[in-house]
Amino acid sequence: MDRLTSLAVFGQVVECGGFSAAGRRLNMSTTMVANHVQSLEDRLGVRLLNRTTRKVSLTETGKFYFERSSQILADLEEADQFASALVSTPRGTLKLYTNTAIAPFLVPLISEYMREYPSVMIELDIGERMIDMIEEGYDLVIRTTLKDSRLIARKLTPWRHFVVCSPDYLKSHPAPERPSDLANHNCLQYSYYAFGPSWHFESLAGVEESVKVQGNLVSNSPQTLREMALAGHGMFLAPSFLVFDDLKAGRLVSNMPDYRGVEFSIDALFPERSQLPTKVRLFIDLLAERFVEHRKWMA
Repeated sequence: MDRLTSLAVFGQVVECGGFSAAGRRLNMSTTMVANHVQSLEDRLGVRLLNRTTRKVSLTETGKFYFERSSQILADLEEADQFASALVSTPRGTLKLYTNTAIAPFLVPLISEYMREYPSVMIELDIGERMIDMIEEGYDLVIRTTLKDSRLIARKLTPWRHFVVCSPDYLKSHPAPERPSDLANHNCLQYSYYAFGPSWHFESLAGVEESVKVQGNLVSNSPQTLREMALAGHGMFLAPSFLVFDDLKAGRLVSNMPDYRGVEFSIDALFPERSQLPTKVRLFIDLLAERFVEHRKWMA
């Protein structure tokens, strides 16, 4: 028999003073009540109750067992109530990891989340390293590239790269018109680009082309590469969301108008599990809602 059920039945027998009364309270037959108590006694190898024709009473061992088992059942009930409260009202710590370039989009969203759910503490780490989110205990990762079969990915928004450079760079270098032209340029490379030193593009006709590039700077920091591009050091295959303001202001210019980078996405990644914690689910829902607003210029 189920041990916890037997404990609960035993407690009711003690409180009600008999098997029949406990059965009526539990909507259980007297025989079944007696079987549960007998199951406990058989398991323990001791008698818990003294039985007479009119009533039952606790043995010395039964008194000790009743006190301890009652506390266990009370603790379990409290745990159940706390877990139910977590489902309806998120609490605890939400541990997040994101790329440097994406962080500015998350700051206002985190602020909104904290106002809505003040019982959740946010722990936000920002960087470019390739983490093991399960090993390091992250609840959620928001980034552009992370391949891991243990994770579930929810696509937030598509985006593409642009080949950008400063106007000053083009004063001394011919503007590239197609991918093969980039072989003659100093290309500033991102360490974690999905295809390494081979930059991939798609023509307006939908034909994919690639070119192996070289240059004097490779970095895992998109912001560093952006700064070097602004300073006129070369061509940068830049994420659209990172250089949007620079292109709009004319600090950087886009090249190869007949080509665009292959499509990537910003994803929310989380461990595969049947029951996603409420604090994580609500944050993902808010992410999805807010990133819809960015798609008009991130794609």
